[in-house]
Amino acid sequence: MLTRLSIRNIVLIEGAEIDFRRGLSVLSGETGAGKSILLDALGLALGARADSGLVRQGEEQGMVAAEFYIVANAPAREVLKELEIEEADTLIIRRSLNADGKTRCLVNDQPVTVAGLRRLGETLVEVHGQHDQRTLQDSGLHRVLLDEYGRLSARREEVTSVWRQWRECVKSLEALKAEIERTAREQEYLQHMRNELRQLDPQPGEEETLASRRTAMMQSEKLFDVLNEAIGELNQGKGVAASLRSALRILARSPLTVAETYKPILDGLDRAATEAEEALYALEKTGEQATFDPQKLETIEERLFALKAAGRKYNLPVEELPALHKEVEDKLALIDSQEHRLDDLEKQAAQAKAVFAAAAEKLSEARKKMAAKLEKAIAGELQPLKMSGTHFRVRIEKLPESGWSEWGMDGIAFECATNVSKGARDVAYAPLSKIASGGELSRFMLALKVALSSVRSTPTIIFDEIDTGTGGAVAAAIGERLSLLGKTMQVLVVTHLPQVAARGDQHLRISKQEKGKKVTTLVEDLSPASREEELARMLAGATVTAEARKAAQKLLETVA
Repeated sequence: MLTRLSIRNIVLIEGAEIDFRRGLSVLSGETGAGKSILLDALGLALGARADSGLVRQGEEQGMVAAEFYIVANAPAREVLKELEIEEADTLIIRRSLNADGKTRCLVNDQPVTVAGLRRLGETLVEVHGQHDQRTLQDSGLHRVLLDEYGRLSARREEVTSVWRQWRECVKSLEALKAEIERTAREQEYLQHMRNELRQLDPQPGEEETLASRRTAMMQSEKLFDVLNEAIGELNQGKGVAASLRSALRILARSPLTVAETYKPILDGLDRAATEAEEALYALEKTGEQATFDPQKLETIEERLFALKAAGRKYNLPVEELPALHKEVEDKLALIDSQEHRLDDLEKQAAQAKAVFAAAAEKLSEARKKMAAKLEKAIAGELQPLKMSGTHFRVRIEKLPESGWSEWGMDGIAFECATNVSKGARDVAYAPLSKIASGGELSRFMLALKVALSSVRSTPTIIFDEIDTGTGGAVAAAIGERLSLLGKTMQVLVVTHLPQVAARGDQHLRISKQEKGKKVTTLVEDLSPASREEELARMLAGATVTAEARKAAQKLLETVA
């Protein structure tokens, strides 16, 4: 609720500090005293368009500060969270406006945009007046109000749940269809790839293995030549080993070599022959193991060439070809299995849609019953307000499937028709915003708000001259309903009628006075005695008589 409003240099208001109380607060004063200025200042704090003309003449800047108590205002707290402003029980909005049109907004001393301030303001105050009607003209809110009026939240949550399940099925189905369409375009190419890769049959690590074998075989070719050359040298003529054995045999047969001095020579020749034979054997053995096979080398090189060519074609490293092969096989297998999956998902989506439709139909039937009750309740409020020529209805129509949502399948709008003659059959209903008279719209809004007072509403509601063009019993009925509404929320009403003003829990008088060469608007919170005098003025006009004072006293006693 609004607890305090501070105004500095706004039009005729030089400075004002206004404390508001719970219940019904009435604002009265002579025409032109500045009541609308007060509402313009509050509108500025709530995010209304800033006009440099609002700055008091001769001043550089105007400022408005509004303080709200928001402990029970969950929507306002949610907006604060979205604006990244720390939550608090008290909300202070400050908005300054320079004479050049520049403006600055602060919420609890944190800067915010005008759009953010406007969103916050919509959770704090609802205004209905001659030229400013908000919230209830928003058709998106009508569905919410009807559901809350009929206590249908649990059914709506059930509809929301099954709607989301249906949409998940549809989302999966659409994704599969898109995948089928995409893969179908690729199918021919994928089959060509599969045939190539199947024929190639690349194996993990194959390139590295083949490269190692190729290197080893090329090294074997070179080694084979070296070994042959070395063996040829050792076998030249009789061969090294054979020559050593021949020399040893010659020396061994000669009687001249029996002397001890020849023994080391004979032993050395024997060892040399033995080692030469062993070396030759080792060379021949190594040559056998390093046998070079040109045909095998060619096969290896052809395989490596084929793998590298495939890698270049598919723009992949050779080691990734086996993974590509598996991916292609999987995609083609998926294409083969998708038709079956598509059938299953279509059945699931159809079943989920049927469940949603059944739940939405039940909700729709319940809404129709509640709509009839709401129409009756509002008709009962319009009668004493002398608006029997105004008819109200809740239009509920089944939307096409494209319009279905988590709220169900209903389009819901509050409509009315004015100046309907008794017994008329062809009644032309229109949206609430199409009602001709601003005052009439305000009274209609009052009836609607009283009927909906048990459901969610902004904590503070303002009616600007709701009583325009009325008097007598109508004025009394308006006052009575405003007082009733004030028991469930904070209500501010600008009025010229004493029957309405007498119902207030707080009475603020707006007046003008000359201060130097300037005219200034004053706002006074009236005491009981001052209030009686103000009611007498409202009853009598310019000259307050004793009879008017008695009538004012009697009026206060009547509504007490």
